[in-house]
Amino acid sequence: PSLPHLTPSGSAHMVSVSAKPHTVRTAIAVGTVYFSNPTPLTLIKSNSLKKGDVLGVSRIAGIMAAKKCPDLIPLCHPIALTHVGVELRVFSPDFSNTSNKDKNDLGHGGVMIEAKVACTGPTGVEMEALTSVMGAALSVVDMCKAVDKFQRVQDVRVVLKEGGKSGLWR
Repeated sequence: PSLPHLTPSGSAHMVSVSAKPHTVRTAIAVGTVYFSNPTPLTLIKSNSLKKGDVLGVSRIAGIMAAKKCPDLIPLCHPIALTHVGVELRVFSPDFSNTSNKDKNDLGHGGVMIEAKVACTGPTGVEMEALTSVMGAALSVVDMCKAVDKFQRVQDVRVVLKEGGKSGLWR
């Protein structure tokens, strides 16, 4: 298999989608922000961070990021999105099935992020869904960095792709 974004000489170009049929396309991506201390989780749950509502602001950041995807990813087609939904959920560390030695490796909870993006068009929306998750995650990190300098963003990936020639992928 070859990469469709490369010409025979090896230079990058935007793939033509002009002959592809317009179909409903959906992608879901997920990711997680992990905290290194308990303070961010406590402040988010009580909605008392100085910068404001972390989950609400980060949801909007994720929506905006999906719409800016072609500005950030050079070979990504600008497409008319018909839906962007971003859900954020805080979680606490689960120590129920671990030894004392393992408890330090579980962090201090965090925020799980899921983005669902859809369009009716000639190309998929996986990159928009991934960009949405990253935009939301970066907003969480930005809003919590004053109380946790060692947060980490992990596990960002596409978990569902639907529409187009390849059909449903999970």
